[in-house]
Amino acid sequence: MLLLRLSARDLLNLDERRRMVPHLAARYRYFRGKDVSEGERKAWAESLVHLAEDLVRAGRGNVEMVVECAATLEKPEKGLAPLIDAVLVGRHPETGLPSYQLVELKRWSTVTRVEAATAELVNVPGYGKPKRHPALQLRSTFRLFTGEQGPLHGATVECGGFAYLHNATEEGVRPLLDTLAPTGAYERVYTRDSRDRLLADLREHFAEDGAASEAERLLQRMNLRNTPLLDAMTRSRGEDTVFTLRREQQKVATSVLERAERVLGPADAPAAPEGDERAVFVVTGGPGTGKSAVGLQLRAEFEKAGRTVRYASGSRAFNGAIKEQVGFTEREFRERFGYFSDFVKTPEPPLDVLICDEAHRMRERTVDRYRNEERSGTQPQVDDLLDAARLTVFFLDESQSVRPNEVGSVGLIEDAAGKRGITPLPYLLREEWRCGGSDAYIRWVRAVLGVEEGETLWTPDGLMHVEVADSPEELEHIITTEARAGATARMVAGFCWPWTSPRGKGAAARLETDVRIGGWHRRWNAKSDTFCENRTVPPSSIWSVHPDGLDQIGCVYTAQGLEWDWCGVILGEDMVRRGDRWVYQKGTWRVDPETGVRRVKTPGSFDMKLRERTGDGDGEEDFERSVRHAYHVLMTRASRATVLHSTDEETQAYLKSRVGEVLVHDLRPTWDRLAPEARQPHLPSPKRQRGKAVDSGQGLIF
Repeated sequence: MLLLRLSARDLLNLDERRRMVPHLAARYRYFRGKDVSEGERKAWAESLVHLAEDLVRAGRGNVEMVVECAATLEKPEKGLAPLIDAVLVGRHPETGLPSYQLVELKRWSTVTRVEAATAELVNVPGYGKPKRHPALQLRSTFRLFTGEQGPLHGATVECGGFAYLHNATEEGVRPLLDTLAPTGAYERVYTRDSRDRLLADLREHFAEDGAASEAERLLQRMNLRNTPLLDAMTRSRGEDTVFTLRREQQKVATSVLERAERVLGPADAPAAPEGDERAVFVVTGGPGTGKSAVGLQLRAEFEKAGRTVRYASGSRAFNGAIKEQVGFTEREFRERFGYFSDFVKTPEPPLDVLICDEAHRMRERTVDRYRNEERSGTQPQVDDLLDAARLTVFFLDESQSVRPNEVGSVGLIEDAAGKRGITPLPYLLREEWRCGGSDAYIRWVRAVLGVEEGETLWTPDGLMHVEVADSPEELEHIITTEARAGATARMVAGFCWPWTSPRGKGAAARLETDVRIGGWHRRWNAKSDTFCENRTVPPSSIWSVHPDGLDQIGCVYTAQGLEWDWCGVILGEDMVRRGDRWVYQKGTWRVDPETGVRRVKTPGSFDMKLRERTGDGDGEEDFERSVRHAYHVLMTRASRATVLHSTDEETQAYLKSRVGEVLVHDLRPTWDRLAPEARQPHLPSPKRQRGKAVDSGQGLIF
């Protein structure tokens, strides 16, 4: 964990706006589960600012400050992981190696020796018990930081540490400086008197450039930067070990694999054990917690072990993106993947394992509009899925249900399993890996949209970027510029305009410019299973990953389960801010007399699937919940930056008041400003490589 990662210069800018301490306090409460003390708040406000000012004074304002950083990647068996006050990150001016300095910040003014004790303990006025020498604290965190489970394990770096007592004189803290003090790479102690020496040493340890690159490498070592899911799948062709799972993710995977041995018997056994023992897992987690990573890893492991396994999803967009980007043939895809509706007829014999991703999208019952009786279910869809396999794993996030007929929930699965005498094993994934690993951003989105209580004022944290564009033209310019530079990027919007089917047939079919904001007119992604506009517009199932999908607008149904570096989100007038609350609206249309195309008459929602299921009472609550959840999905699709724009003036003003002028920090992660280590090119689909081989790297991080 870390509470903040900013350059010294940017940290001072944040502090000038009085937003540094509230941000740190909110992150501390999230990770530690309790409020930070008033003393710690004062220490942040004073000590961090002193250190940042000295870095700027030394001409090293570029040095990155990682604030309140956990020394290890794994949680200790007892207690909480120790925190380092600050880790300074840059590049060594002589060796060119990554350079780190671990810093203990103290506001102590004077200390005295403890009677009949060593130099390791001192008395500090205002503290009841003797305090350890700061170098001893640094010794512990230094060993953890560079140890087997630490982020610097195995790395060739320059690393040291120091204590900074910015309020003290050397005479006032003499017991910390005498010859009996602890020694090591972390032994240095600076005071107000020795500030000039501190500035000189900072120049000696850090170069004037390169800090952003080294900070990016550190984030990667701390598993806060991730290989996008589709890139990982493309590299491995969906085979063998696809991802390196982490902490909670690994616990879920290990538990499922161990239970499979008991239920299905050892993978190398000549026959399965007698009986029909079954098991059900329910894994919940918010956007980007790695649900799909765990599910896809399990599929690969079970397939490698010779189990009969299918990976099912309720999302056409997610399945379509995997098929397109990984390069599966139709047969390969059907052997491995499917939809919930594929299990109306129970496999005979049942599958060993069925993995159900996006399980919040389960329907009450499978209904096939085209082959009604043959493909429609006669029982709840959850029962179809439970009947299909001896071991079933559900992955879901109830806050991503975006239609009233999406009924997937923990309670639904528990009830259905209970009727079969099965007690589901629950797991919660709570560490977010999407959105730059910024749990602060995830919580901010939920608070702004009213999904849950929380702080609605965004504070930059160096992990995720958010801004509000003044117009759709500006939003589009940002997104297309980043995409053309090398980033993945898409524009999405609330379902607030009619969606016209392609006019014409086949590849020559033409799309209407349905999304209209003033003089800015754009097309939705094609409501088609084939290419349109002379093959320049991809079908909806692969819009999210095809390069020609950039200039069309997606919605929640074509974006759910996917991610891009940058995501431009247009909020329509289905959800508008009025005073201190959100108001939800349904739109009406008129027919253009010249073209016969539906246009907006009254702004609001044009999602017919929502409108037809909602009326008064509970129906209106379902409508509001679905709209709110849809924007929650859209605003959590980016891994680096989200750009917002509302077509409603009051809502636009509200968003601007919640985001603020973040650009003054120069934190905008445009492709040209990213450190070279962060500019990882995304892999094209093998289908578009004209037969060229694709690297099959393994052990990728997601």
